[in-house]
Amino acid sequence: MTHPLRLGIAGLGTVGVGVVRIVQKHADLLQARSGRAISISAVSARSRDKDRGVDLSGYAWEDDPVALARRDDVDLFIEVMGGHDGPAKEATEAAIAAGKDVVSANKALLAVHGQAIAEAAEAAGRVVRFEAAVAGGIPVVKALTEGLAANDIIRIMGVMNGSCNYILTRMENAGLTYSEVFDEANALGYLEADPELDVGGIDAGHKLALLSAIAFGTQVDFDAVQLEGIGAVSIEDIRQAADMGFKIKLLGVAQMTGRGLEQRMSPCLVPDTSPLGQLQGGTNMIVLEGDSVGQIVLRGPGAGEGPTASAVMGDVMDIARGLRISTFGQPATSLRRARPALAAVPAPYYLRLQLLDKPGALAKVARALGDAGISIDRMRQYGHAEPTAPVLIVTHKTTRTALDEALAAFKDTGVVSGDPVAIRIEAV
Repeated sequence: MTHPLRLGIAGLGTVGVGVVRIVQKHADLLQARSGRAISISAVSARSRDKDRGVDLSGYAWEDDPVALARRDDVDLFIEVMGGHDGPAKEATEAAIAAGKDVVSANKALLAVHGQAIAEAAEAAGRVVRFEAAVAGGIPVVKALTEGLAANDIIRIMGVMNGSCNYILTRMENAGLTYSEVFDEANALGYLEADPELDVGGIDAGHKLALLSAIAFGTQVDFDAVQLEGIGAVSIEDIRQAADMGFKIKLLGVAQMTGRGLEQRMSPCLVPDTSPLGQLQGGTNMIVLEGDSVGQIVLRGPGAGEGPTASAVMGDVMDIARGLRISTFGQPATSLRRARPALAAVPAPYYLRLQLLDKPGALAKVARALGDAGISIDRMRQYGHAEPTAPVLIVTHKTTRTALDEALAAFKDTGVVSGDPVAIRIEAV
């Protein structure tokens, strides 16, 4: 094609402005690499008057993103507004109905409505791409839909929220409590306006649901993702896990099992010598395992203007070149509903208990584990002040069902104070 690919950008926050900067700065490079000129026709955002640090005078302005999506001089609609409903959803649907391709950075929208959007796009002969919605600048969607398309994917695993990784590594390196680092991260603007989206695992859970759909040929199902945030992780857990050779990460894991599709986003322990264990700060890392390729590791910035805008433009470039790929890597109508499986794959667990200083306390705990069919790999007891003693246990592989049985039995022993902490140990 020789005529320009004309963009309409809905949302001029960090990512939208980043896209404008790339188009303005690299116009010649984009044309050389895609084979056609790429230009911006129109933009839309909440406020016209805000100084965004880029020149927008050459573009038409639409107050309504739906009107932007329907413009005749827009070929490709870029949705970087955010939100799983409201204007983002309405404008995306309007763009598809008007015969536009769509590039989105909106993980929440696609995690909740991805199946319907994909079916609508493919019925209209349109393309929806969303590299920027998952792990910022890391091309993991492209890796799954293209580079690893010939593989039967065995497992996806990774750190998919840089804010949580920042909090956990900052706690470890500075010896600060969760609440201290949370307040620090919030003050620095590292957390969403609703911090629970980050620290509650919701943001990362959206990303995991999208990757699972591609990897396992299933309909995206965010409701089936088991979510557990990092709010209960203490500095004591971080220190004591490190003493036993582990690091704590908010880890997303998806794998197809005999019982169904397991999708969970939760704090896990990983070996401190592993790539995930050595991951610091706000960086993301995705580990993909395929039957032919084996294990590959993708690492990079998970957010920010440049990395996320780079991912948006990577999708724009593919569309400019004429690359047409189904939203989730295969026709949306062929995606099957997966049966959810709750932590079906056995794994070792880290347990932290506060035991009352009574004779036979350890024996009662060991008996409760044994009655649930759980054997102990390692146990460590630390010095303490009366009347309780901290005890750490690493189990051999067990199911979550058996572990929950043991945790319930601890309450009847009369020697466990408070609620035990149980964190899965993931093999990397």
